[in-house]
Amino acid sequence: MKKILAGLFMTGAIAFASAQTISFDKTTFDYGNVKAGSDGHRFFTVKNTGDKPLIISEVKPSCGCTTPEWSKDPILPGKSTQIKVGYNTGIKGAFNKLIEVYSNDPQNSRSVLYIKGNVEDIASAQAVSVAQEAKLVAAPVATAKAQPAAAAKRIAKKKADVQKVESVAK
Repeated sequence: MKKILAGLFMTGAIAFASAQTISFDKTTFDYGNVKAGSDGHRFFTVKNTGDKPLIISEVKPSCGCTTPEWSKDPILPGKSTQIKVGYNTGIKGAFNKLIEVYSNDPQNSRSVLYIKGNVEDIASAQAVSVAQEAKLVAAPVATAKAQPAAAAKRIAKKKADVQKVESVAK
């Protein structure tokens, strides 16, 4: 009886060890700062590190602003494919979204991918740039105006001193 149980246990362990296994090149993609309306598509690489075909049954985004695309074909052992994720860059501001990946991996049937970044408003980015340029241009002008103003004060003081001397001399 013990030999039968041990045999069943070993067979189960071998069957369990030989399976499809999902792995990713990265689980988070940081867009960084992107301009509004720019291309929001990025790619995650999925690899089957097991010894049986891996099937991705569903890729589910957390909201409608994210659209995934993936192949329904099995991923053969040792092979890779890509999941294309699109984010709507028409939505301005910071974002942090998750994408659920469902597969036939017995150890990890649900994997989670993340995308994050910040969509900058083109108009406000240009306004900041113009304001920075204005500061750079205005700074030398202000310095140039400050020098004649200081010279004018010195001249006015000298005129006042001359007038004092002339009034005392009379």
